[in-house]
Amino acid sequence: MNSTSRATGRTVLVAVRAMVVLTLVLGVGYTALITVIGQVALPAQANGSLVRNASGEVVGSSLIGQSYTDADGAALPQYFQSRPSAAGDGYDGAASSGSNLGPENPDLVAAIRERKAAIAEREGVAESAVPADAVTASASGLDPHISPAYASIQVDRVAEARTLPVSEVRRLVAEHTQGPDLGYLGEPTVNVVELNLALDGLGG
Repeated sequence: MNSTSRATGRTVLVAVRAMVVLTLVLGVGYTALITVIGQVALPAQANGSLVRNASGEVVGSSLIGQSYTDADGAALPQYFQSRPSAAGDGYDGAASSGSNLGPENPDLVAAIRERKAAIAEREGVAESAVPADAVTASASGLDPHISPAYASIQVDRVAEARTLPVSEVRRLVAEHTQGPDLGYLGEPTVNVVELNLALDGLGG
């Protein structure tokens, strides 16, 4: 075997050894370390921020919205409604996306007008009181949050449907309103999934 072949063999052997070592250290060791840290320090987040009902059954994730409609797509009156979703058939984690329609797209403009009129009628408010997030989807199509303004116009309907005092429903909305991240990033939001789960816990 000449010197060139021996040098090539050594290079290949070094490369293979490096690949094995780096695979074990970065592919296995690092992954295992991060998994352990996540399970110990942030177990809820590491496991998908799952939410459970009073029976302990997993009913979703606090990070992914849900539709609260009947088989025909009509809003269930006893639940706060989420914002529209363009992800698959709605809040499909395997098809996360926005509508990708520009603000002047005629189809989007028509859809917004139709949604605004329907929400205003459902909630018994003027169309001018319907906030933007009630009629537009988020960029991911999975956002479980709505604005406090959208939650506020739904309070009376939910309270009536559940025969609960309006003050009790408003209290729950306040409890599930989150301030801006770090105190200044973004706007206050209401997690619809957690809010509706809390309502179910009250009965009514």
